[in-house]
Amino acid sequence: MLLYQVDAFTDAAFSGNPAAVCVLAVDRGDGWMQDVAMEMNLSETAFLRRQADGAYRLRWFTPTHEVDLCGHATLASAHVLWSEGFLAADETAHFKTSGGSLSAVREPAAAGADGPWITLDFPSAPVTRIDTPDGLLEGLGVTDPAFVGGSDRDLLVHLSSAEAVRTLEPDLQALRQLDARGVIVTAASDGGAADFVSRFFAPRVGVPEDPVTGSTHCALAPYWAQRTNKTQMVGLQLSRRGGTVRVSLDGPEADRVSLAGQAVTIFRARLDV
Repeated sequence: MLLYQVDAFTDAAFSGNPAAVCVLAVDRGDGWMQDVAMEMNLSETAFLRRQADGAYRLRWFTPTHEVDLCGHATLASAHVLWSEGFLAADETAHFKTSGGSLSAVREPAAAGADGPWITLDFPSAPVTRIDTPDGLLEGLGVTDPAFVGGSDRDLLVHLSSAEAVRTLEPDLQALRQLDARGVIVTAASDGGAADFVSRFFAPRVGVPEDPVTGSTHCALAPYWAQRTNKTQMVGLQLSRRGGTVRVSLDGPEADRVSLAGQAVTIFRARLDV
């Protein structure tokens, strides 16, 4: 079986969010996939298995859990399918997942650009205001957020500034107790090409801080579209590795969100066990 490590949502090696991608020659059990993900010890390991109709069955595992949606490992998977010749460059990548049907297209690099962009079609995850869960603000170490809300899987906290997001030092053990996949913190950008910034903490599913998270932008896109009246924006994730996600949607109430990013293959290997 072929195994790849890909840095996603970046055009430079050793930045963005690393994901492992395993292209399965035969079906494997859940326990085996979880063991491989634990061995890789990345925020997500993706497993691809080609189906009779040409689509790929896609599953994602953290070191400790299977998850039902993952943006950066989907981007990495699509990148592998095109860069390694499993799909022609002009073919659409179709994925069957526990989170529904997903697709990806490859946009040729423009003259002078630093590589092609991959655009993912993902379901929107709108955020609604909620009562602040016990322990959330204490776990983040903040006292006066501009907004506290929730999507169908994560909590979202809007802070006063990008600097507040950048310097946040949460209590991960406290965040692990919350009834959510993870916690998104966000603020308007303080300069550059980005419209908004974010960080994402998900210790409950084995990911203390995710470097760049595609799936959280399914919530961030409609949230910021409502506040900026923009339908095309750039999100910058302020982790140590950092990464960029371009988002577009028809409007704050749209059912789907387009997430675009770049990817770089770090290594190719053969999985022997």
